[in-house]
Amino acid sequence: MAIAVEKLITSDIIKPGRYLGNEHLAIRKPWETAVIRWVLTYPEVYEVGASNLGHIILYNILNAQPRQLCDRAYLPNSDLAAKLRATKTPLFAVESKRSLTEFDILGFSLSYELGATNILEMLDLAEIPLTWKERNEGTKGHGNIPQSSCYPLIFAGGQTATSNPEPYADFFDFFALGDGEELLPEIGLVLEEGKQAGLSRQELLLDLAQIPGVYVPQFYDMAADGSVHPNRPDVPKRILRRVATPIPAYSIGLVPYVETVHDRLTIEIRRGCTRGCRFCQPGMLTRPARDVEPEKVVTAIEKGMRETGYNEFSLLSLSCSDYLSLPAVGMEIKNRLKNDNISLSLPSQRVDRFDENIANILGGMRQSGLTFAPEAGTQRMRDIINKGLTNEELLRGVKTAWEKGWDKIKLYFMIGLPGETDADVLGIAETVSWLQRECRAKGRKPLAFNLTISNFTPKPHTPFQWHSVATAEFERKQKLLQQEFRRMKGVKVNFTDVRLSAMEDFIGRGDRSLGKVLHRAWELGAGMDSWYDSIERAYNAWGVAIAEAGLSWKYRQVENGEWNVMEMGGFGDWEMGRKISPHHPITEPCLDKPLPWDHIDTGIDKKWLQEDLKRALEAVIVPDCSFDGCSHCGVCGPDFGHNIVIPPLPIPEFAGQFVPNTTRFQRLRVWFGKQGDMALVSHLDIMRLFDRAMRRAGLPIAFTGGYPPSPRISVASALPLGATSSGEIVDFELAQRLDVDTFRQRLVEVLPRDIPIYDVAELDLKAPAATQGLEAAEYVLTIAVPESSTATQWQDWLDTIKHKSELWYEQTTKSGKTQLVNLRDRLFEMELVETTDVVTQSALSLRYLGSCRPDGTLLRPEQVLFMLEQVSGQELQLLQIHRQRLLLRD
Repeated sequence: MAIAVEKLITSDIIKPGRYLGNEHLAIRKPWETAVIRWVLTYPEVYEVGASNLGHIILYNILNAQPRQLCDRAYLPNSDLAAKLRATKTPLFAVESKRSLTEFDILGFSLSYELGATNILEMLDLAEIPLTWKERNEGTKGHGNIPQSSCYPLIFAGGQTATSNPEPYADFFDFFALGDGEELLPEIGLVLEEGKQAGLSRQELLLDLAQIPGVYVPQFYDMAADGSVHPNRPDVPKRILRRVATPIPAYSIGLVPYVETVHDRLTIEIRRGCTRGCRFCQPGMLTRPARDVEPEKVVTAIEKGMRETGYNEFSLLSLSCSDYLSLPAVGMEIKNRLKNDNISLSLPSQRVDRFDENIANILGGMRQSGLTFAPEAGTQRMRDIINKGLTNEELLRGVKTAWEKGWDKIKLYFMIGLPGETDADVLGIAETVSWLQRECRAKGRKPLAFNLTISNFTPKPHTPFQWHSVATAEFERKQKLLQQEFRRMKGVKVNFTDVRLSAMEDFIGRGDRSLGKVLHRAWELGAGMDSWYDSIERAYNAWGVAIAEAGLSWKYRQVENGEWNVMEMGGFGDWEMGRKISPHHPITEPCLDKPLPWDHIDTGIDKKWLQEDLKRALEAVIVPDCSFDGCSHCGVCGPDFGHNIVIPPLPIPEFAGQFVPNTTRFQRLRVWFGKQGDMALVSHLDIMRLFDRAMRRAGLPIAFTGGYPPSPRISVASALPLGATSSGEIVDFELAQRLDVDTFRQRLVEVLPRDIPIYDVAELDLKAPAATQGLEAAEYVLTIAVPESSTATQWQDWLDTIKHKSELWYEQTTKSGKTQLVNLRDRLFEMELVETTDVVTQSALSLRYLGSCRPDGTLLRPEQVLFMLEQVSGQELQLLQIHRQRLLLRD
């Protein structure tokens, strides 16, 4: 049964549009016809989750399965969470508004070590027991009714879940390891068969455990050394990571009305990376590398831009520059969408592959940011981490960007890497200074850099998984760099908090004993740990939780760098910059000790990781096996496949930059409404909605001549958040003439149902814009009636206001100054109205006509309420605001 959310999702919470579930391209399948009902949950705020590409892809794939549906849920902000708890309302899925307990299966994305506390928060809000043991105890079975569970199956996927699920094993019924495109539909089929057969929860999980890529932790026990082994003979000893081929068509979907973190179309062009950076977990966990066919990429982008209405797209890969057809694909799309004011952005790129061809496809009329990741400041350190980047390549890439017009570049560096000396740390500042000196010219401002310097955090399944650095050492190295950068201009430096790095390391390489720490940290308020505004609270909560679990000694090992492989068996000699002693070879027994994640088969041989660590200590480079010989890591084979590298296509001739059509052939004025859920979408979001609607409809909007050019769309007046309306006005200026009825029909087809179009009229191009011609606005307010008041009293209060010449109100200007305004001068008409849309029997409706001028002379609904409170002496509550019309000067 759907939850009544009208009193929960209201204008008094931050961005209520997050929770509406009414996005463009959302898929709504009938509840009754589905056998298996999924919820994909993202344990971050909506703006992060709704724009996550994996979330969108799996949502589309699951909804494409017959007899199955997929809804979504996100971590609510603290204001809505407080409302849910106060009203004892369980967390709901955004589309169906049904409690999460009504679904069969609930999947979380676990992509960050400290993100599990957000998952516990969501489970608690959903009134679902946090651990699989508690959920198992909630099973029921009576008479002939097959055993079933009161609760959905809870699983997690994502990079962190795949690399080391053990710290989180207490909370999940199972984990989905690796790529989910093929794995999740297989899980759905097993659940469908099991549900129809009336299997118990345990029987279902046992069936799921037979699927490659599914890890059911309750069928495994932890040994005293932290390693994990099956506790029954009918489950595999090691669980295989799944590998799938990217399908770009599934990336098109879910266009939120609320602005998100990645507010653009994103298409994956290459999955996996074989560069072999020794610190990089994603590169190790996504092998082999698989290129997407360029024709499929181009088709998906062109189709996606038309269907979504976005004005920007991004091509995604761990290393976009290693997609050899990147310049050809980018130029082809740029040429095809040349007249649409479209821009391309790319994530962090390989600076050694950045050239004029890639520079030419980036940006558009809005030049995108540019990010490179040298990672280390000296050639020696870049060789140790197998970055495969020389100083010459670094300079060539940065200089190419500078020559192509970029004045600011973002660089990522890392400190605390194995074998690092103070000279290597200071080399970061020396490298940045050198790049600035090399990129100078008369008439150009100096090249500026925005640096992010993070602390190396060792990750499972990488050659550096045996190494860590003391927190005090991180702090010392940060101070070294801070002193150096104080003397440099044009450089902004951001450092990662060392406490968060230590926590990530402690959890990321932990075992099952950390489940109680996670649970207690959540109870103490640790959540949203990736956000800096809660870092103090989070750090304190984690510290107390670790102490109460009796694991402070273990955490001190991380803080003191005692898991440092360089300090074992003579490695400390090499740490000082010397070669390893032949009496202390790298094959120390400590490297062969069991690890909590050894039962996860990622395809990479543990022996190869040990050998690659030895190569690192000798600063030996391993070539990229996508383009050179095999590195023998163990991945390629029948279980994981092989590298798929598509040769580069010819680069099409550049058809020229977008030239904004500033010619205005026609101005159309549209009267529209804002009803239902759309009342909770902000004014800026409505502006963005109209821009995307025009793109989806293919309507020829004219552009301004500024930089960047903007579409000539002008909404007359902002409506208060939460207010409905039947009298809004928006002006469109077109670059070519259209029949008015044709324009209206095409616009209606792409707008949401709750944005009705009432009328469209053609205006003279020289007529004043609606924003300039505003004179007044008419509202109907629904106000709660105090029990002691009567209709006669209300009429007396209105008459009192009408007979006054002054009613002063103190308001604060945008600059922070206070000023007194006479509200009575801004009130033109006021009367009680009879309406059938009374919210309750103790409410009445009031119509007023007040000033609404472009110079800011407005009479807002809350100011009318203020006037009523002044004359009545009562405290009143505004229940509903409806704007009936906007009046323009003749």
